[in-house]
Amino acid sequence: MTTDAPEKSTHHFQAEVSQVLGLVINSLYTKKEVFLRELLSNASDALDKLRFRLVTEPGLVPEGEKLRIRLIPDKAKRTLTIWDNGVGMSRETLTTDLGTVAHSGTRAFLEKLADAKRADVNLIGQFGVGFYSAYLVADEVAVTSRAAGETEANRWTSKGTDTFTIEPAERECQGTTIVLHLKPDADYLDTYRLKSLVERYSDFLDYPIELSTGETDAKVEVVNKGKALWQRRPSEVEKSQYDDFYKHLTHDFEPPFAHRHFQVEGTQEFSGLLFIPKRAPFDLFQPEERHGVRLYVRRVFIMDDAADLLPKWLRFVRGVVDSEDLPLNVSREVLQDSSIVRVIRKQIVKQVLDLLDGIAKDEPARYAEFWGVFGRVLKEGLHFEPEQKDRLAPLLRYESSKGSGLVSLAEYKARMVEGQKAIYYVIAESRTLAEKSPHTEQLRKRGFEVLFMTDPVDAFAVGGLDDFEDVPLVSATAADLKLGDDKSAESKDEKAVDLDELRGLIRAELQEDVSEVRVSDRLTDSPACLVVPDGGLQPHIERLLRATERGGARAKRILEINPTHSLLANLEVERKTNPASPRLRDWIHLLFDQALLAEGSPIEDPSQFAERLTKLLEEASKRPPDAPLPPG
Repeated sequence: MTTDAPEKSTHHFQAEVSQVLGLVINSLYTKKEVFLRELLSNASDALDKLRFRLVTEPGLVPEGEKLRIRLIPDKAKRTLTIWDNGVGMSRETLTTDLGTVAHSGTRAFLEKLADAKRADVNLIGQFGVGFYSAYLVADEVAVTSRAAGETEANRWTSKGTDTFTIEPAERECQGTTIVLHLKPDADYLDTYRLKSLVERYSDFLDYPIELSTGETDAKVEVVNKGKALWQRRPSEVEKSQYDDFYKHLTHDFEPPFAHRHFQVEGTQEFSGLLFIPKRAPFDLFQPEERHGVRLYVRRVFIMDDAADLLPKWLRFVRGVVDSEDLPLNVSREVLQDSSIVRVIRKQIVKQVLDLLDGIAKDEPARYAEFWGVFGRVLKEGLHFEPEQKDRLAPLLRYESSKGSGLVSLAEYKARMVEGQKAIYYVIAESRTLAEKSPHTEQLRKRGFEVLFMTDPVDAFAVGGLDDFEDVPLVSATAADLKLGDDKSAESKDEKAVDLDELRGLIRAELQEDVSEVRVSDRLTDSPACLVVPDGGLQPHIERLLRATERGGARAKRILEINPTHSLLANLEVERKTNPASPRLRDWIHLLFDQALLAEGSPIEDPSQFAERLTKLLEEASKRPPDAPLPPG
């Protein structure tokens, strides 16, 4: 049978095609509505092909004819028609391309254009199954097409089972008309819904998409309103246009805090338009939050939240990325892991960090506004991607012991005092606890600035930041904190007492609570503090994990005692004069509880603490103010 026979002819699909059609209809797509995206993409593809041919064959289209797509819903007949005046198909092409699943001519067409400029043509379809998504909503599909440069038209018809028919037809111009005979449960004839689907999936196609809104084709409305700003040069776009596009994209009532417009050419070609909102979205810290950029392939919408292209620690970023050759799975709904995905992701991260770098350097006050909203999220990058340390470190901001504002690591380093060997920080639940932390007493006495890390993420994030410009970061609560021998000697005054034997008694009394008791050189005003051993968790992080895991023993920490504090001196006197005194043991437990309270940790047995404290207050109230400590 010849493919150009004028009469109606019936053909069988190639072997296993019906099985593939079943897969397309039942398994390939997660949303039936994507059929419209696929068919509009194919129509745009056909118009691109025609536009390319018009460069050398201008007579293919009558002068003044506008290339366009039209949607025609007919509620009476329950049909939806997708019409275009693109390149069209011959009888042979209808038989070959629609009779063989995944035989789309797009790939072959791209190969023919290997030497052509990509800017001359933008082809969307690469998968060859998009047309068959029509059967998600239709039980019969009729395709009438007339190839550009030909006078004859043909109609392809099939119910998506085993056969299709080809017969002569009439069409007023080149192009293709697809008529979907909708299934009973397919509700795609309402003009509002069609507008919404076009806005969602095909708003940025190059060609006008007309929707028939009346009984005649003359009454139409162009429904794709979006302008693909990312395809234009940044110098050609006004700020107001960026603001309007952001609001259109995100439905935010405020303009964005900042934007970044970029275009990448080379081995991979893609462009993007990224925005940082002014305010944090409500789900920024919720476990089920969704993130990612809106993904387009040649201006056709693919997915809302392309999480593979945006790390979680940049989840506040909104925007679009449009790729020329991004590989997707066959239904265009899942990104395939590839070098192109990694390149795009890397470029997005670079663009966002470059944007923040510029704001931080040129507009520090404005950057502080950003940091107050999204700083906690940005710091997560140190934990999840420590290889980004050198990019993220200059962007970090912390409160510190020098004033009430935010300080960068570069500013801290610039004002380090002579002889200071490290950048010191303390992790606490609040600025108040950080300011009053006993762990920082010796540091502040020496004039060393201390950074206050008070965000929950800091305990994890700082692990990815071991140094800044070759200056180590050191925790004030570190068990092995070394402040240098030259000044440590100055810190020991004549009031220091020998606490070796008292340490043993405290260790024995608190053996269920601490792993070690040692004399401290970091304390000046407080009698004691608790420090985290190497590899241990900060106390508030440990509490959080214990609460999450519903239990678990509290890890033992190291108790440091101050040899110059009068309280320890009095305890030593009590130990010498009456080592068996129960009061001495009560005081030791009060000393431990006091260390817990000073760092913001809860006491294991508040009632016992209150009882011991009451006894102490009763004894103190019975003595004259200047009376020496009585013997046991």
